[in-house]
Amino acid sequence: MKKRSLTPTRIIFGILSVLIMAAVFYLSCDNSDESSEKSGLFTDLIVQHFIKGFADFTSGKQAEIRESVSFIVRKCAHFSAYAALGFCTSCAVGKRKLLSVGSLVSWGICILYACSDELHQYFVPGRSCELRDVMIDSAGALVGMLLSLAAMAVLFRKEQK
Repeated sequence: MKKRSLTPTRIIFGILSVLIMAAVFYLSCDNSDESSEKSGLFTDLIVQHFIKGFADFTSGKQAEIRESVSFIVRKCAHFSAYAALGFCTSCAVGKRKLLSVGSLVSWGICILYACSDELHQYFVPGRSCELRDVMIDSAGALVGMLLSLAAMAVLFRKEQK
């Protein structure tokens, strides 16, 4: 097995991975009311700017729309955070092929963290542990990892020319 050198870039992406994990943990500590309030800010911004005539809807219809949009916002937040984590852990592992031990390790770290995050939320008042969120997180991490591999392929191809 070829030993990879620990470059400053890999160290930086390792640190970024840990910072993303810390941010996810911090946000997962919010109880359901605090979490809903934070995602509600984005939800309100979206419905007010992208749904024509939202202010003219009945309060019941507005609540229904907010609830639907809030669900999407929360799941997109899961996907995005883990896409960033997948990208950073992948870059921390370094240059490699898609089907490699390094890729499996990178994705595995993200999946294990997603599982531990959901387990952590089980113990936070009003929050729950959901397999669906682990699946969304894992998909986000995979997309982030694939994006990093594509970026590395482009960068290393330019270096070789």
